[in-house]
Amino acid sequence: MTAVAEETETTPAVQEASPNSLAPWHFRAGAFAVDLLPGIVVVATMALVALTLPLRSTWWWVCVSVGGLAILLFAVNRLLLPTISGWSLGRAVSGITVVRRDGAAVGPWRLLLRDLAHLLDTVSVLVGWLWPLWDSRRRTFADLLLRTEVRRVQPDRRPHNIRRLTGAAVLMAALLCAGGAAMGYVLVYRHDRALDQARAQIAAQGPKIVEQMLTYDPKTLQGDFEHARSLVTDRYREQLATQQQAVQKARPVTNEYWVTNSSIQSATTDHATMLLFMQGQRGAPPDERYISATVRVTFARGTDRHWRVDDLTVLTKPTPAGNGK
Repeated sequence: MTAVAEETETTPAVQEASPNSLAPWHFRAGAFAVDLLPGIVVVATMALVALTLPLRSTWWWVCVSVGGLAILLFAVNRLLLPTISGWSLGRAVSGITVVRRDGAAVGPWRLLLRDLAHLLDTVSVLVGWLWPLWDSRRRTFADLLLRTEVRRVQPDRRPHNIRRLTGAAVLMAALLCAGGAAMGYVLVYRHDRALDQARAQIAAQGPKIVEQMLTYDPKTLQGDFEHARSLVTDRYREQLATQQQAVQKARPVTNEYWVTNSSIQSATTDHATMLLFMQGQRGAPPDERYISATVRVTFARGTDRHWRVDDLTVLTKPTPAGNGK
């Protein structure tokens, strides 16, 4: 008797994930936050600081470079590390991994398309992000489109130093943000504040300095001239002294000016230019006459932090005011 054994052909079963192996929504949210937020905060900080800096200046390039490096590291963490080690920092901390439906590994291009497909989760009024809460396989719209799943892994399969690495990455992001904030304070806020203070000072002091420099009386001529020379810079002092010598050689009369209107044309923390409309009187009764003039004055602030006249240009020479009486 011959016994015939019936052979049955068996096929390997597709690896199916049990509901318990699928990653819960809060695990996914935590992993996404760890992967995304440090990079977003660094890029946003550097972008805001760069917008306040002069275009293509040295510090502008520093901000752009740091922001670009943050984007590059984000891409490496989200796309390259999972294909090399099987993890991104956030997924390793949460103990989850992205796989195909059959459990096969996901390549970098599919991961990139999956991250881009998350835009569908966002433009759907965030419904796509919440879809795993009621989907049987806990998938977002991006997972449905790219045929991926997010599963939990055993704790012993995770890198043993992952928390330390993640903490170092978060700390580095915090330090970069703090550095960006400090850069903005030193290069922008403090400079703007000093500029505002300089404009306020020159607006208040500039007209008075010019009035005192141009006003003199024959009875106190030497003292008035010495005081006038103390109100100008070394560069302009010689020119002023020459003008004073011309006045002394002539028959000096009372000369008094006051500023009726002024405008700041430009200002830095140490230099400023103003337009001054001045009126005054020259001589003594009954020969006195009222005059007016327009001048452009450049001021410079010295090491003692005092403003002084650095140049004076007469735009409209002194002319009799009104009918000349």
